[in-house]
Amino acid sequence: MKNNALKLFALLVLMTGSVFSVTSCSKNEGFVRRNMMQVNADEGYTDINLTACNYNLGNMPVENLSDAEKNSLLFMREEEKLARDVYLKLLETWHLNVFSNISASEQTHMDAVLMLIEKYQLTDPVGNNGPGVFVNDSLQTLYNDLVALGNSGIVEALQVGALVEEVDIVDLKYALDNIVDNQDITMVYENLYKASRNHLRAFVRNLEKRGITYVPQRLTQDEYDAIINSDWETGN
Repeated sequence: MKNNALKLFALLVLMTGSVFSVTSCSKNEGFVRRNMMQVNADEGYTDINLTACNYNLGNMPVENLSDAEKNSLLFMREEEKLARDVYLKLLETWHLNVFSNISASEQTHMDAVLMLIEKYQLTDPVGNNGPGVFVNDSLQTLYNDLVALGNSGIVEALQVGALVEEVDIVDLKYALDNIVDNQDITMVYENLYKASRNHLRAFVRNLEKRGITYVPQRLTQDEYDAIINSDWETGN
């Protein structure tokens, strides 16, 4: 009887050790995150390195996804599309490098959010929708209004760019502070947040070259000043 009890205890120890081992391994808690941000030192446009992003996401666990996080991911995918699409449209009218460079960066932002959507097996709201087409009615209206304003003048176009980045900054900060809990979503959002701050700086510098002082519309003056008076953010 004593030998049977010892055998049972040993078996439980082995089983428990195996469970702990699998759980720890699946989370890959010891991996070192790769820097996901690629920042142009002169103009500040900021790409997400998708190879590094994919590596990081692959080493992070799939966590429980709240309804609020799900809705945030779907919204953010289209909000990043809005930025890209607005800049592409204004590029057609004004042919400025800032719209060319930042629209390309916004494509990588869209792709990073798509990686999260695919990881959590959600349905992509963008699908086959072309530029200027959105599932979210509020984003559709905002896109139409921003393009109309940006087409009215080159200064207005650059101001639209700054406003788009303000909207991104406010929405990402709200999500990080109030909605997002999963570590992989937090990681992507934090990088998008920094990239949006860089893009705001880029548009403001383009306006300053034309003698225009940008007045923030969504950020407080203190929040805006803190961003504008600091250097490009480069990631980790």
